[in-house]
Amino acid sequence: MGWYQQAAGRLWITDWSETAARAAPVFVLLHGAGMDHSVWALVGRALAAAGFRVLAPDLAGHGRSGGTPPQTIEDHAAVLAEVLAGLAVTRPLLVGHSMGSLIALELAPRTHAAGLALVAASARMAVHPRLLQLAARDVAAAAELMVRWSFPAEVRFGGQPIPGTWLPAATRTLIARSGPQVLAADLSACDAYQDAAARARALDVPARVVAGARDRMTPPRAGRELAGLLPRGRFLLLEGCGHMIPLERPAALVQALLALAAEAASPAATGC
Repeated sequence: MGWYQQAAGRLWITDWSETAARAAPVFVLLHGAGMDHSVWALVGRALAAAGFRVLAPDLAGHGRSGGTPPQTIEDHAAVLAEVLAGLAVTRPLLVGHSMGSLIALELAPRTHAAGLALVAASARMAVHPRLLQLAARDVAAAAELMVRWSFPAEVRFGGQPIPGTWLPAATRTLIARSGPQVLAADLSACDAYQDAAARARALDVPARVVAGARDRMTPPRAGRELAGLLPRGRFLLLEGCGHMIPLERPAALVQALLALAAEAASPAATGC
């Protein structure tokens, strides 16, 4: 799709579904801290191939988007609500990874979301003080720590879930090249956000919480608890998987999202 101009600056939005019907359901994919839309490439293309519209923004201040990164989860949601309204996107299927899951929770009532998928998520996303300190002064060191906590040891030191890839290095590079103070702003926003539980309880729409059994950033027990807060939440645990689910288990995640879309399209589904 390209650039979208709004008050906070220019946002880059990737659209993997330019040939999809304009009336097709819309997935909006929201990336995590210090990242950009590219983490969704495999998932986004698969959803587009299934006939959906698929939009993946680089959040403000991230990737190719302009401006400075918002300082709060609420500010991220406000920017995206303006963008989606400008694009005439209503009742989207919101998918958020890590920090993106908090933004999705905050964005859902503003867009009358038809469904919600929270990936590697928890209701209280407290950030370790050491990581907060590193993010503010040494992004490369912070990226290294995040990789260590995100991937199982066998992925960090050997076999990859997708042949021909080296996911720890790709993740490390993506985080390390984020702009000055971007990662620090993102992690601080996650650490400060305390409204996830209240937002979750109020969202009476089909919802999925997808967790990696080997995730040390957002442990699976936290994802299970979050699913229990959502009135129509379902929990999916991916064995052997860490924090970077869109990269580690894209096929399994796509299947979960297709099931979510089918439930949202059923006559029993209602808006939030």
